[in-house]
Amino acid sequence: QVQLVESGGGLVQAGGSLRLSCAASGKIPSINSMGWYRQAPGKQRELVASIGGDTNYADSVKGRFTISGDNAKNTVYLQMNSLQPEDTAVYYCNIRQWYGPDYWGQGTQVTVSS
Repeated sequence: QVQLVESGGGLVQAGGSLRLSCAASGKIPSINSMGWYRQAPGKQRELVASIGGDTNYADSVKGRFTISGDNAKNTVYLQMNSLQPEDTAVYYCNIRQWYGPDYWGQGTQVTVSS
């Protein structure tokens, strides 16, 4: 069973930066897209950024966050700059396949203090 392992979360002051990483424990054969979602307390999980045939960002993070990935290595990264308190959430890595189930990471906490 392939698992996604995330790292890089933590506590940072407003205006600071963090880089999230996500690596699959095994080969995922037919990747369609890779992405990051987040869920803040009391809110629904939302897409932050995804990369596949094209790259998409939530309006709230455009110009501040950058997603990158390596299909061959089954890894995806999220560089987060100019972090704000409203970015505080649990961030989840996601890999979608053309054929087969989606994979999700266990989540990593990002906390931005004002």
